[in-house]
Amino acid sequence: MALASPALLGSVVGRSKWDLDTPALCVDLDAMERNIKKMASTIIGAGKNWRPHTKGQKIPAIAHKEIAAGAIGVTCAKLGEAEVMAGAGIRDILIANQVVGREKVTRLVNLQPHADVMVAIDSRENAREISDLAVAKGVTVRVLVELNVGLNRAGVEPGDAAVSLSEFAASLPGLRYSGLMAWEAHATTILDPEKKREVIYRDVGRLVDSAERCRVAGLPVTIVSCGGTGTYWVTCTVPGVTEIQAGGGIFHDIHYAEDYGVPGHEFAMTIIATVTSRPAPTRIVTDAGHKTMNGNQGTPRPLGVEGVKRLRLSAEHGTIDLEEPNDRLKVGDKIEFIVGYSDFTTYVHEEMFGIRGGVVEQVWPILGRGKLR
Repeated sequence: MALASPALLGSVVGRSKWDLDTPALCVDLDAMERNIKKMASTIIGAGKNWRPHTKGQKIPAIAHKEIAAGAIGVTCAKLGEAEVMAGAGIRDILIANQVVGREKVTRLVNLQPHADVMVAIDSRENAREISDLAVAKGVTVRVLVELNVGLNRAGVEPGDAAVSLSEFAASLPGLRYSGLMAWEAHATTILDPEKKREVIYRDVGRLVDSAERCRVAGLPVTIVSCGGTGTYWVTCTVPGVTEIQAGGGIFHDIHYAEDYGVPGHEFAMTIIATVTSRPAPTRIVTDAGHKTMNGNQGTPRPLGVEGVKRLRLSAEHGTIDLEEPNDRLKVGDKIEFIVGYSDFTTYVHEEMFGIRGGVVEQVWPILGRGKLR
């Protein structure tokens, strides 16, 4: 389905958010801007660079807001997202992922004249593939060696393996070796502040120690990159880390608040839905289900509805079960939900409505939507 026409989207600017057709993905601009300011001041104030992840944002206009607040560039999950950001004039981009296969690497090297796109590597095969195609194109590609510091996903082990792959990458003519990266995601769900700090310092410390070993081996480590929304306020205090990738906290959500214990952020992303059925006094049915506000990580929270017993999400419906009969909400009325997890919400929508003071101020096409390759 094509995006709605600019004329149609523009017609809602200046109108109340309650006039939007539903389901509607909204962001409170004041709250988002305060979250951006908080993340920037925390990270930059700790002496680190901020390279916010855009995998849950997917909107270049928002990335430009982060850069205006002090970010040095952005992080992307996929090459297609990086192409979108580069097309919007963002130059300094990290793809915190492996870009593998001739077709994708060809796109990567052809993007280099338009933006400085850096990628993660964790194998010699991938490093050589990128180098060979970069040389053929006449460009160089910055790379970071990815380490596994406890997530047990991608990445070589800290220590000797990190140094060995770093030396190999630095020897290849099509690559510009720039350092190391990791993601301490296994620490995000630790809610006890002291335990969280202990695990982060221990495991991010393995990243920092590996970076120092690479320097001792004569390698030019200028970047030590890590940190997400669930850890950033601790990780940015670890000596030796140079940049933080946290990005989702600008929206905040139930998952970040309850599962990660992210402190001091405001809920900025919401869904406005319409009541489509009142089949019983203790049941409210809306037009926003899993396909609108996925509840797999964090259950969306209805606002302004008293006595909520539970929210059930099916494909196209959100069903609110009430503890007591309540007929205050009628068919056709609208409800606002705090989203469960912004990463699982943004990508299923075609546009995001920027709201200030309850009024639509901006309509942003979600240009990174569907960029899975």
